[in-house]
Amino acid sequence: GLVLGVYSNEKDDGAAQLTSAGDAFDRLVSGKLRALLSLCGPPLKKGKTRIFHGLHQDFPSVAVVGLGKKNAGINEQENWNEGKENIRTAVAVGCRQIQDLEIPCVEVDPCGDAQAAAEGAVLGLHEYNELKQKKKPVVTPQLHGSAESEAWQKGVIYAEGQNLARYLMEAPANYITPVKFAEHIEQKLRSFSNVKVHIRQESWITTQEMGAFLSVAKGSAEPPIFLEIHYLGSANTDDSPLVFVGKGVTFDSGGISLKPSSGMDAMRADMGGAATVCSAIVTAAALNLPLNIIGLAPLCENMPSGKANKPGDVVRAKNGKTIQVDNTDAEGRLLLADALCYAHNFKARAIVNAATLTGAMDVALGSAATGVFTNSSWLWTHLYEASILTGDRVWRMPLFEHYTKQVTDCLLADVSNIGKYSRAGGACTAAAFLKEFVTASHWAHLDIAGVMSNKDEVPYLRKGMAGRPTRTLIEFAARLSKDSHN
Repeated sequence: GLVLGVYSNEKDDGAAQLTSAGDAFDRLVSGKLRALLSLCGPPLKKGKTRIFHGLHQDFPSVAVVGLGKKNAGINEQENWNEGKENIRTAVAVGCRQIQDLEIPCVEVDPCGDAQAAAEGAVLGLHEYNELKQKKKPVVTPQLHGSAESEAWQKGVIYAEGQNLARYLMEAPANYITPVKFAEHIEQKLRSFSNVKVHIRQESWITTQEMGAFLSVAKGSAEPPIFLEIHYLGSANTDDSPLVFVGKGVTFDSGGISLKPSSGMDAMRADMGGAATVCSAIVTAAALNLPLNIIGLAPLCENMPSGKANKPGDVVRAKNGKTIQVDNTDAEGRLLLADALCYAHNFKARAIVNAATLTGAMDVALGSAATGVFTNSSWLWTHLYEASILTGDRVWRMPLFEHYTKQVTDCLLADVSNIGKYSRAGGACTAAAFLKEFVTASHWAHLDIAGVMSNKDEVPYLRKGMAGRPTRTLIEFAARLSKDSHN
């Protein structure tokens, strides 16, 4: 199969405006492609497709996809590069059409941006069907032509990183337990000589005095794991690292503050923070990015049992602060509190944590963007600029003292794990809670609850767990590595 792009026609002469690859193919088939497109009625709209059969013996089926305007670039209103998004969407649609025809291989027009085209193809074809007997045919996307092979390969690696996060998030919680999550990441990193993976057991977590993390883990029969990854990509191994921290609740029942049963199955993806940061590090290693990155993922389940946290219990975090657990379903911040304290051991250039932390984040932004709470405008700028390129957007949220007072005004302990006005500003009070465990001057908290899954909002992702914002984290790390070289 072959996927070719066509731009919206800005002239009224009715002639299809093909990409350079499309033009070359049209010449190969003596102008038949253009002729067929003009016979098919009005020009193709953005993201729409037409399939032609029998045009060329090497490509029995050709999917022509609408790319929108030719010179679409950064859209200030949308906060993304519209041209890149159009390519991702169009290529994904075209590749799925070829897959539906059960054709095992598809060549993809680079459409003027081979990285975006590769991302569209690899993200668009991904589907979790590990446990089904009837599987969709596997389709291997390849670059059509050889002009942009380096950019294409980069796009494949970025997309495979996000697909790894999607795989981990989508897998059932009895398949991805804390131990199995850690083993899966270790196996992905085994071939890299500059990566060390430490799978820390409960005894180690206890010696680290991570009382908040352990208080969540003790409710489950599954043992907790503290996963620690060291990627040494910089020429100087002593360079200050970027530290990624990810919430790793492999299943979240809510604990004693039990969640409603409707939709609880989706809580197998409550380790989305750990999945995205670990996948970003796997990708950084594959790209051989010249910087040091440390990944920290506290992994456990949040279950109701005779050993579980009870509302009103007080636990002690690694930095000595006491926490009143007023709601056992606000458990992610307890894991992160201890992991953030530990992250300060590494003299980090920046600490970035990601977590499916609050339903309130989903209410605030939906699935349009990841909410970012940060004490550093430098860090925010890097994240924001990265997200414009990836199309996986971020939006800055407030870290006001206003919210801090709502978690520190606490009856029994130094801090409460929910704001005293309950639902008001829930994503903001959660961020204020985390800030109580941070002294680093460059820290960002990414609340990814709203972008956890995809229904149909991102057209190049199928329905299911989204693995967002893995590519933005990768692009952010890549920008930081360039920064340190200049």
